[in-house]
Amino acid sequence: MLGVFSSSIMSPPDELVAAGSRTPSPKTTSAALLNRFVQINSSAVSLQLGDHAYLAYTHETESTLCPRSFAVKDDIFCLFAGVLDNLGSLRQQYGLAKSANEVVLVIEAYKALRDRAPYPASHVVGHLSGNFAFIVFDKSTSTLFVASDRNGKVLLYWGITADGYVAFSDNADLLKGACGKSLASFPQGCFLSTEVGELRCYQNPKNKITAVPANEEEIWGATFKVEGPAAVAATR
Repeated sequence: MLGVFSSSIMSPPDELVAAGSRTPSPKTTSAALLNRFVQINSSAVSLQLGDHAYLAYTHETESTLCPRSFAVKDDIFCLFAGVLDNLGSLRQQYGLAKSANEVVLVIEAYKALRDRAPYPASHVVGHLSGNFAFIVFDKSTSTLFVASDRNGKVLLYWGITADGYVAFSDNADLLKGACGKSLASFPQGCFLSTEVGELRCYQNPKNKITAVPANEEEIWGATFKVEGPAAVAATR
């Protein structure tokens, strides 16, 4: 799966900008990245959401243990990879039909956060149990919400393209070609909300997240880590 967003949606993270500056390496534009995704996935579906956001996905190469899904409702678009262990109880919590799958559940959880906000964002994501990563884009408010499970079982990566777009994908090699060293593994157990304005750990939302420069031989430019005794480190 792939999500690409201009700086009008999300400013490029300073840590990834710095990582690319320390070790300059070839990059491509966001358009070239999207074209590459479609070229290597014959059944790919891509969507342009206004002038500043793009989503693409495919069911090719997906694992039965980590299926990908897509849904849209009320101008809320979601790409989801993985499986929720507590989907049944969450369906009841949000009043959903038994046929509702993970991607529909995540949209409803996001809507509850946006419209009623009964819990902080960290609590809503923290109630999801399983192996997952997802990208939510609310076109009506231009809000981006991205999260990864606490165990890091579903890998997600993010980087900055040559034209300054922020890209998220479960395909590291795809982003490497477009983002160079402005690339990192998205930290497990964390979420990013442009409404909140920063990257946070949903288990320990007050813990600071820092970016550690990677070694030259690594494909990453940085590794994000959650500080504190109960920290969950970004891996890979």
